[in-house]
Amino acid sequence: MHIPAVDSTALGLTLRLAGLTTLCLLLLATPLAAWLAVPDAARGLRWLRRAVQAAVALPLVLPPTVLGFYLLLGMGPLTALGRWLIARLGHSLAFTFWGLLVGSMIYSLPFAVQPLVVAFAGVDRGLVETARVLGATPLGAFRRVVLPLMRGSFVTAAVLTFAHTVGEFGVVLMVGGDIPGVTRTLSIAIFDQVQEMDYAAANRTALWLVGLSFVALLAVLGRARHER
Repeated sequence: MHIPAVDSTALGLTLRLAGLTTLCLLLLATPLAAWLAVPDAARGLRWLRRAVQAAVALPLVLPPTVLGFYLLLGMGPLTALGRWLIARLGHSLAFTFWGLLVGSMIYSLPFAVQPLVVAFAGVDRGLVETARVLGATPLGAFRRVVLPLMRGSFVTAAVLTFAHTVGEFGVVLMVGGDIPGVTRTLSIAIFDQVQEMDYAAANRTALWLVGLSFVALLAVLGRARHER
């Protein structure tokens, strides 16, 4: 089987970005999803949860260039946060790999949070309470009862986040620009190749992205079928 050649530097950067984004988002999304999934009787807290849910889902409906534009402003010297980052780091996060990571985490946040919210909401609270009665700590009950029940949802969240990050274009272009070896991902490489009218190279790069996305979908569908 012939595997089409591709810009190995862009491929490595894309996989590194997707892997780190997935890892960081799973760590962030797990407690956030657990909090969002808990129903509240207090009206004020319900409104807070709805506001957070809306903010988490905003990247699904917001144009990527708009999100990228505001991230670019936020990382620059025109905002207090940007000036603070520059003072601490010595440079802006814009047009760096770590700036791409921040943008990717925000843009892919709903793909990590939403599957986990559904999974947390479906956990039988009676099992958790039984574990607590038997002497388990909150962390122990979470690790021994909740996590095994949610294993499939974690896989789904990880695969969707990874695949979504691999295909990002608007946000990474706005935040990172097009710097070879630093911020040029596969999606940006395709754009460059089309601009140069090198359709053969663009086709090879596109085939890699299609393959990565297809494998990710197979993983999600296979997991869903296994759980039925």
